[in-house]
Amino acid sequence: MTFLSLSFTLLFVVVAMVLSLWLKLGVERDLVIASVRAVIQLLLIGYILKFVFASHTVLFILAMVALIVGVAAWNARSRAKTIPGVIWPILAGLVATEIATQAVLLGIGVIPFQARYIITISGMIVGNSMVAAGLLLNRLQREVTNGEAEITMVLALGGTPKQAIYPHIKQAIRAGMIPTIDSTKTTGLVQLPGMMTGQIIAGADPVQAVRYQLMILFCILAGSAITSIVIGFLTYPRLFTSYQQLIVPK
Repeated sequence: MTFLSLSFTLLFVVVAMVLSLWLKLGVERDLVIASVRAVIQLLLIGYILKFVFASHTVLFILAMVALIVGVAAWNARSRAKTIPGVIWPILAGLVATEIATQAVLLGIGVIPFQARYIITISGMIVGNSMVAAGLLLNRLQREVTNGEAEITMVLALGGTPKQAIYPHIKQAIRAGMIPTIDSTKTTGLVQLPGMMTGQIIAGADPVQAVRYQLMILFCILAGSAITSIVIGFLTYPRLFTSYQQLIVPK
């Protein structure tokens, strides 16, 4: 695809803007910003990856993975700015997910330790885990706000913070995982995932493309669970004072 043919696809953005103006949705500015950012970010990362792939340097691979995890954690943090120090549980969850999934893939020889595999697969896994983290934190804040009386009562009766908040943590973890589970259920029927579609367009055997896509889906499922559980259980202590008093996020 040439840059000229690519530029014609901007018509899709124009259509979205026209519809927004017609219905007075007020998202025209966001559409422009999102489109411009996408172009700049993707072109930039394309040239960076071209350099990293050509260098075959372990340090560059680890630096790219660290960048992916760091940006994902910072973005997820925006969903729970009122929780003090929440960036650290998010980082712990994403790092645990990255280590666990890559260790299995590399350990059983599914993928080689090469930049084109490590970086691209990390991006897919961490990206989906970031979404799960954001959903979990949103739900956890709502659960704590709505269940303040119940949590306070359990504490007043001598319960520990974990006992008081555990039912709400479970609901938040479920909220973080459900979209990934539902998406996996409809894969192949409602949607053809990007990795599989890209391989097929590039001329790969569809069955082989499906195998790689299943590998990614299973990693994403595990990543969603690991991220949600780690963040949930590392975040809840930050919702209590040293005197075991509940801090309601505002």
